[in-house]
Amino acid sequence: FFFVSSPSLSCPRALARHSSFKSVYLSKDNLRMKTVLATRAVAIPDGVEVTLGCRKIKVKGPLGEIERDFKHISMDLRIVQGDVVEKGDPELKYVKVDLWFATRKQLACVRTVCSHIENMFIGVKQGFLYKLRFVYSHFPINVTMSGNNVEIRNFLGEKRVRKVALLPGVKYERSSDVKDEIQLSGIDIANVSLTAAKIQQMTNVRHKDLRKFLDGIYVAEKGAVPVVE
Repeated sequence: FFFVSSPSLSCPRALARHSSFKSVYLSKDNLRMKTVLATRAVAIPDGVEVTLGCRKIKVKGPLGEIERDFKHISMDLRIVQGDVVEKGDPELKYVKVDLWFATRKQLACVRTVCSHIENMFIGVKQGFLYKLRFVYSHFPINVTMSGNNVEIRNFLGEKRVRKVALLPGVKYERSSDVKDEIQLSGIDIANVSLTAAKIQQMTNVRHKDLRKFLDGIYVAEKGAVPVVE
């Protein structure tokens, strides 16, 4: 913090004894250079409906509906025509993100929010697919589906049964053409990726040499579901 003193009172002890003096503190945040306006736009693809209100965005498409809340970020979200957006297509609609008087760290939120919105558009039109492969040297890993849980058995020969619950909207499938592979799919990339991460972290090797014990379940491939032409 910076301390602003009176011209007649320069000594800190004299300031403390002076009863009529009022101390004024200026935060470092108030002295940083800020960007007046940072803006970015995301085009709304065909076949996708977007509803905006109070920084809550709802996206509806052929595969389903996703809702996300951005109330924790102080920015403007609105739907505009393409002629308002710089280098935009007048025939398309855009989700425009505006951030006023932002610091350097706050500017990163603009691109982050746009990336989330783009992933929502891809999710409701194509969906996301994560492929996980089993890696083992001696004890074969056995993965089954029981109810809403993925159960992992015989990891490093252990009797313990590891269970991972599928998050809402995530589908489990065992690959028929590839040995020792499972597939996780869904329209919400956050739930699909988090479920894949939980399965991978559940088979982390502990208290052993990681250069020698490479057993586990690893994400081998990820991305949007390919469009069949």
